[in-house]
Amino acid sequence: MSILLRGITWDHTRGYGPMAATARCWHDLHPEVEIVWEKRTLQAFADESIASLARRFDLLVVDHPAMGEAATHGLFLPLEQHLPVELLRDQAAHGVGASHASYQFNGSQWALAIDAAAPIAGWREDALAAAGERVPQTWAELLALARRGRVAFCGWPIDCLMYFYAFCVNEGETPFGADKSRIVSDAVGVAALLALKELADACQPDGFTRNPIRTWEWLAGRVPEAYCPFAYGYSNYARADYAAHRLKFGGLVTRNGRPLTSTLGGTGLAVSARTDHAAAALAYARHVAGVGTQTGVYTAAGGQPACRRAWLDAENNRLTQDYFRDTLATVETAYLRPRFDGYIDFQVKAPMHVVAALQGQIPPPAALDRLNALYRDYPAR
Repeated sequence: MSILLRGITWDHTRGYGPMAATARCWHDLHPEVEIVWEKRTLQAFADESIASLARRFDLLVVDHPAMGEAATHGLFLPLEQHLPVELLRDQAAHGVGASHASYQFNGSQWALAIDAAAPIAGWREDALAAAGERVPQTWAELLALARRGRVAFCGWPIDCLMYFYAFCVNEGETPFGADKSRIVSDAVGVAALLALKELADACQPDGFTRNPIRTWEWLAGRVPEAYCPFAYGYSNYARADYAAHRLKFGGLVTRNGRPLTSTLGGTGLAVSARTDHAAAALAYARHVAGVGTQTGVYTAAGGQPACRRAWLDAENNRLTQDYFRDTLATVETAYLRPRFDGYIDFQVKAPMHVVAALQGQIPPPAALDRLNALYRDYPAR
């Protein structure tokens, strides 16, 4: 009997390439199972409700903030009830940073981490050298480089919200703490917004029109900017012949005497609770998240694995100019976003207030008040 599994991922080489490659490998090993992957936009991946997708697809590549929704509404299979405990322990022990833990909610594991990412720095070594510039190491050096027209700001609204979280951590306070009436204290929240605005003001305003993919493509083209201080990393642009120019990636500059914090991204592979082929879907998910697949075909096909061993693998680093080794510390220390039921809706609505502050449309204290008021609209917080 033949089995057809349908999966949904996002539309980029990093999102689609490894899923198509692993599906082909799995079909070769298990001819009775065919896996067809479809794509959605990066923006839809960030803010589309997963409920309708879980009704239509057997396998879902998902973002960890959706786990509250998945748990509350029973959208995915709880993996600890279907996979060996030893396997989940191994995933936890060998994952990159909080990637594995990010898919846990209410005592269950709702997805296997297959991709790890966070905002990192990227630059054109040739363009910096031609301009007589060097990679900035401190916040002051970054601002000076930006004022000389060499910095590309990735200011897509949802990414600005991610930076806001990270800058709050850099100011000394973790967002979404014990006080459920506010995201963060006034002093810290305003300081974070002011710091981000200082950088945005020093860069070209068209940065607000570019998401991470467009930012790396922009930087890889023939533009005056040669350095991006933070955007979600894509190892593809560190690989030979992928874009117009090859990019180099590394950690973030220091501010307040310590490296800037990042905000965890990445993806997990979940199995819909409505699938008619749970055993087949679970077996494939185990294969994709396995260390051999993650280190080998998954990365070779353009993926960005969640397995730490794959990030330390010599061949993967040779392929990407040490992308994985040079950015691992930034990803492993990244801030983990909330996952309460309703957070995705908050994440859709909140960025407009951050961007309004960064563009000078409203004062930072007013933007923070609006963010806090919005946060209080979600009872599950």
